[in-house]
Amino acid sequence: MSSEPSHLPSSTQAVYTISVAAELAGVGVQTLRLYEQHGLITPTRSAGGTRRYSGDDLHRVARITALVAQGVNLAGIRRILELEDANAILRESNSELSARRERERGRR
Repeated sequence: MSSEPSHLPSSTQAVYTISVAAELAGVGVQTLRLYEQHGLITPTRSAGGTRRYSGDDLHRVARITALVAQGVNLAGIRRILELEDANAILRESNSELSARRERERGRR
């Protein structure tokens, strides 16, 4: 069962325009554009080219904002996010392998 109310979009669904995303994230529209220029976020684009942000994008902006507040420059933030993303992928893969190993042990 999902913990999100059914009337809210999923965290991966890109539904927020840049102005709404900026307001929700507590940053300026130009800041979101800057983050995109530096490859820190990649909003989905509508058929007409309008940027659309998801809840996951907003969480990423919050992470970026926290790193900026700690004095990390945008190049450093990009590398940190790359490493965090790679780490998340590795953790997921490790969990899947562990689950598969447990299932195989159960069959013996």
